[in-house]
Amino acid sequence: QVQLVESGGGLVQAGGSLRLSCAVSNLAFVNYAMGWFRQAPGKEREFIAVIDRVSSTRYADSLGGRFTISRDNAKNMVYLQVNSLKPEDTAVYYCAAGQSTATTAERFPFWGQGTRVTVSS
Repeated sequence: QVQLVESGGGLVQAGGSLRLSCAVSNLAFVNYAMGWFRQAPGKEREFIAVIDRVSSTRYADSLGGRFTISRDNAKNMVYLQVNSLKPEDTAVYYCAAGQSTATTAERFPFWGQGTRVTVSS
């Protein structure tokens, strides 16, 4: 079955950076757009970024340019670089696969289990 496995989360101090990775298997990766979402405790899942097959990207306007999504089609990997981390970035971060550069979670049929990011002040 399709598998998406996130990694790279952890505990980091405010102002630091993280690179999250998502390994995808059993999916025609090159044919899918890949998105990153996050969900903080007690909040709804929030769109961060999406990248299409040819690496065109869209980002959530509200996140201030601190996030960079990228993909490696040869390795079936998608990445999220997060800089200048803030305590409010604390959340579980999910990657997802879909067939359009949508920004809503419902448009992505395949999801990973998430990787937790905790930002200390």
